[in-house]
Amino acid sequence: MSRTQELVERLTARIREGVIRPGEKLPTEGSLVEAYGVSRTVVREAISRLQASGLVQTRHGAGSFVLAQPSSTRFEVAGELSLEAVLELIELRIGCETEAAALAAVRRTEAQLADLREALDEFTAAAGNPGAAVQADLRFHRRVALASGNRYFVDLLASFGPGLIVVPGYRLDPGPERFARVAAEHRDVYAAVERRDPEGARAAMRVHLGNSRARLSEVE
Repeated sequence: MSRTQELVERLTARIREGVIRPGEKLPTEGSLVEAYGVSRTVVREAISRLQASGLVQTRHGAGSFVLAQPSSTRFEVAGELSLEAVLELIELRIGCETEAAALAAVRRTEAQLADLREALDEFTAAAGNPGAAVQADLRFHRRVALASGNRYFVDLLASFGPGLIVVPGYRLDPGPERFARVAAEHRDVYAAVERRDPEGARAAMRVHLGNSRARLSEVE
């Protein structure tokens, strides 16, 4: 894969997972050069491709801005979710995310694998910092979906919002032992995707989400 295409994929992932939101400005050319270790020519070509795909619009003298994207699914989760609702969502996620993980193991690119590793490392480093852990957890699951190559999985997870992870009234800090178990489950998913093992990825995601449901059920 060319450096340009790799940068296109990584910026597209940031846009699709909501790290850079519609209306927000892309990082400056110089910032992208420094962050991704590429030349200005690569950055300009990547932005040109993002423009062609309808993801960004460049305004003369102002920079490049992310455009709103039409949703490919009408499924929406709005407002504060109860514990019962989150448990039901996990049941839905088990059906969807296990298949997304299997597809990711088959279809992922090296750039997508690097992004997934980044999210895994961010989650591991967030021990003792519940707010950062929630965001890294969301990012990890969304990047698995992105690596599946199926936009419906991406849109479905995006529609859940932070309620995918956070339950009102539930203690956000899981403690070091429980956090370590969750981190290990994430590593198992990553390892299967890395070695291109769809059955292993499917099983690892099912174990992780099943354990997540069991952990939440303890507070019922």
